[in-house]
Amino acid sequence: MDIQIGRGKSARRAYGIDEIALCPGTRTLDPSLADTRWRIGGIEREIPIIASAMDGVVDVRMAVLLSQLGALGVLNLEGIQTRYADPVPVLERIASVGKTEFVTLMQELYAEPIKPELITQRIREIKEQGGIAAVSATPVGAMKYGEIVGKAGADLFFVQGTVVSTAHLSPESVTPLDLAQFCQEMPMPVILGNCVTYDVALNLMKAGAAAVMVGIGPGAACTSRGVLGVGVPQATAVADCAAARDDYYNETGNYVPVIADGGLVTGGDICKCIACGADGVMIGSPFARAQEAPGRGFHWGMATPSPVLPRGTRIQVGSTGTLEQILVGPAQLDDGTHNLLGALKTSMGTLGAKNLKEMQQVEVVIAPSLLTEGKVYQKAQQLGMGK
Repeated sequence: MDIQIGRGKSARRAYGIDEIALCPGTRTLDPSLADTRWRIGGIEREIPIIASAMDGVVDVRMAVLLSQLGALGVLNLEGIQTRYADPVPVLERIASVGKTEFVTLMQELYAEPIKPELITQRIREIKEQGGIAAVSATPVGAMKYGEIVGKAGADLFFVQGTVVSTAHLSPESVTPLDLAQFCQEMPMPVILGNCVTYDVALNLMKAGAAAVMVGIGPGAACTSRGVLGVGVPQATAVADCAAARDDYYNETGNYVPVIADGGLVTGGDICKCIACGADGVMIGSPFARAQEAPGRGFHWGMATPSPVLPRGTRIQVGSTGTLEQILVGPAQLDDGTHNLLGALKTSMGTLGAKNLKEMQQVEVVIAPSLLTEGKVYQKAQQLGMGK
């Protein structure tokens, strides 16, 4: 039901991940029986978790390690890795400056031109080490470098922007990317995003998306919601886009996965997104905390280096463990940020969900006190859920 904001404007209530909880049903199962496998672009993965295409999260090494562990990492083709042949000293500079100098430094470093030969090199480095070469570019970057990516043999191409739609108006001097034509012409599956509404998700699926990314502004290092005032809380956004997926599948027989992107920190967040209808999730800051991450304990938004309107910041997340500990355990922390796969399997067992499709059907309740009820001591002592 719409809520009246004033005489001239009404609004629909939207919910964030922190406002909902998953309700157990009539059965449970041993977590070892929970099947978390999923497919994206014809590639099957054991773990429905993707590492964000951010410079502090994924480099060649991380992409390979994530592939080996059963997950997936996406390399940003418009970042540090394709602007500098040796990104190590650049990443060290980013990690070393103070808060006041950070944005200016980022604008300087990202002014270095993208080198097409480095795009080819990074993709080949991932594939030569047995990794899945998943890469990302903005729509403008996709127009410029799509052919290079195709020739280099990337396995998946993520075309991502703050908001991507099939109805984009551009100045007469600019030819916008034709998403449908791009999906048809590229030699690998193309994943499109980001979006937060039923209609846009459905249109992206009709354009040929192999998967659709959902999420505008919830990321830990993103400030778009504050700068632009744009976004829809993730629980509602995922549920709306998942409804588009189901309707599209019923009409065409083509199942297009929905990926919740951003704002997910703990295993519980991941579980709740899948319960809202997501097939997989994309996360950044939890992986930025890995000892192997290129950010050296820092994480920053993709729009941070914008020369005209920065919409991201650099946050210090620290290094809390190895990538393996964060993804598959054993956990060394008690706050839900380690052993994300174990959390998902245990949640599925508690809810009686044998696979992800059953997990999408579990009961969800509105629970704004879920994370605070009875947690006085944890909050006071900054332990567990009170950190």
